[in-house]
Amino acid sequence: MLLLTGESWAADIESVRIAPDKKEFVLFPSGSRYTPWGHNYASVDLLKRLAQNDARVEREFAEMKAAGATVARIHPEMPRILTAPGKADPQALDQLKRLLQLAENSGIHLQITGLACYKIEDRQAWYDGMDEQDRWKTQAFFWETIAQTCAESPAVFAYDLVNEPVAFGKRAEGWYTGRMGGVEFCQRLSLDPGNRTGDDVFREWTKRMVAAIRKHDQTHLITMGMLPFPGVYTAAAEELDFVSPHLYPKSEKVDDEIKLLQKFDWGKPIVIGETFPLSCGADDERAFLLKSRGYAHGWIGHWPDKSPAELAELKRAGRATIQDAIWLSWVDLFQEIGPQMIGETSK
Repeated sequence: MLLLTGESWAADIESVRIAPDKKEFVLFPSGSRYTPWGHNYASVDLLKRLAQNDARVEREFAEMKAAGATVARIHPEMPRILTAPGKADPQALDQLKRLLQLAENSGIHLQITGLACYKIEDRQAWYDGMDEQDRWKTQAFFWETIAQTCAESPAVFAYDLVNEPVAFGKRAEGWYTGRMGGVEFCQRLSLDPGNRTGDDVFREWTKRMVAAIRKHDQTHLITMGMLPFPGVYTAAAEELDFVSPHLYPKSEKVDDEIKLLQKFDWGKPIVIGETFPLSCGADDERAFLLKSRGYAHGWIGHWPDKSPAELAELKRAGRATIQDAIWLSWVDLFQEIGPQMIGETSK
């Protein structure tokens, strides 16, 4: 298990660029190879957590760094960022600046996922009542606001336009899908596609969001969190700097997941934006990660809400739940194979 020293991590963090060979990432200005290896962090309550317990977030960044993480995928809650059409909350933007500072101090880059309206209870009626064009205008304003806030920070690895979008659906289905309890992790981009195909919707929407970011930030990379359906996202990928599929291998079907991963090879770097032993054990997850090195150029798992030290103590005391055991197996695996994942990729 990881041991925390309490020391301050180096703040000399460089920005990330696409490598000249268009296959991997490098740090600028040094030119050193950079491998995204880390976790989704505080996916549904990031800004709330920071506002209530800044010290906890700082500690958890130190824990992730001690475990070997180079990147954290964060999901700042959109209902906290925007308070009305065309209006951002200054306090929320200050919290985002605080996250940038924590990232710079810890040496962890951030993949900033946008438009997060995951918690059903926190959604805003004014936003969900908009038609498509007003909704897209608001989403573009969100990204302009985020880019303007983050443009100067070398800690930003990438802007992740939206988590696992669906091109369109029926109006009766609403804007959201992918429900797990009181959260929904996926959004539909249109409820009125007309004669447009899914490719048309994705291409138009992605171009608009990228343009919003590029008004204020010409440097940092842009991607999109993708469901494991590569054919859905080919049009969106045209506008992205790298692609970011979410892949969870199944027990005894690692090779099937590798074949699926290969279908996301569109001549751009691949970062697996979500993975975890959710439908398999640690051994299959290990095999998937190691085999994927010939195709992927970065990997992002999930960081537990309980600290690794707390999970280890629960195990020692015989009080760990099955869920605790799964989380602990992931943290142990992450540390075990981290040097292999960050080292030279297999060819």
